[in-house]
Amino acid sequence: MRIDFGLTADDYARHRAGFPDSFFERLAAQGIGVAGQTLVDLGTGTGTLARGFARRGCRVVGLDPAAPMIAQARQLGERAGLTVEYRQATAEATGLPDAFADVVTAGQCWHWFDGPAAAREARRILHPGSAAVIAHFDWVPLAGNVVAATEELILKHNPAWRLGGGSGLYPRWLRDLAEAGFHDLSTFSYDLFVPYTHDDWRGRIRASAGVGASLPLGRVAAFDAELAALLAARFHEPVLQVHHRVWAVLAHC
Repeated sequence: MRIDFGLTADDYARHRAGFPDSFFERLAAQGIGVAGQTLVDLGTGTGTLARGFARRGCRVVGLDPAAPMIAQARQLGERAGLTVEYRQATAEATGLPDAFADVVTAGQCWHWFDGPAAAREARRILHPGSAAVIAHFDWVPLAGNVVAATEELILKHNPAWRLGGGSGLYPRWLRDLAEAGFHDLSTFSYDLFVPYTHDDWRGRIRASAGVGASLPLGRVAAFDAELAALLAARFHEPVLQVHHRVWAVLAHC
C-alpha cells in the first residue's frame, strides 16, 4: 500500500488533534523540551509537536520528507506566531551536524521509518547527555466504540490497510534505541478522550494512512459518505468522545 501524506496535508492540518498539554508537561518534569534547548522533530508532518515545543521556548528544527506537509507546518506556525525552522529531509538522513541537538523527538511516525537507521541518525545528531523521545497519540479501538466501527469501514474500503486494531503501545521501538547505543530507557502511557464533531472525525479519518493517504480521490469520497451515514445511524451525539492513548519512550545518550 503506497502512502503519501502529502495528499492529505489540508485535512491533516485541520483535523488531526495534536499532543495534549499534559504530554509536554510530563516531558518538562524530566528536563526534556524546556526553554533554551535545541530540539529536532523527525517526521514533523504539519508541525504539531514542533509548535508545542517552540511554544515552550525551545529552538526547534522540524524535518519531513513531504513538501506539502512542510508548507502546512510553516503556515500554521506563522498563524500561531511561532518560530520553527522547517527542512525537507528524512529521519534516516537529516543533513544536520554531529552533536547538534539537546533533544530529538518523533511523534506518530516511527513506524514509517527504517527504525534502526533513524535511531542511529538520532544518536549522531545528539550530544552526550541529551535525550530522544518517540511518542504516539493513537485512537483506541474497543468493542462497540466509534473507533472500532471506523476501522471496520476502513478495511471494507481498503483491505490492504494493516494499521488497525492497535493498543497504542510500541515496545519494538525500545530495541531500535537500545541497539543504537541509547541507555536509561523508560516509558509512560495514559488514556484520555478527545472531542470530535462528526465533521471533524470524518476529516481526521480522511487524513489517515488507510484513506486519504492511499486511496484515489473517488474512493475517498465514497468512504467519507459511508462514514457520515454510519455516524448518523449509530453514534448520535453531536460531539464524539474518542478514546485515545498517549505513549512515549524516553532514552538518553
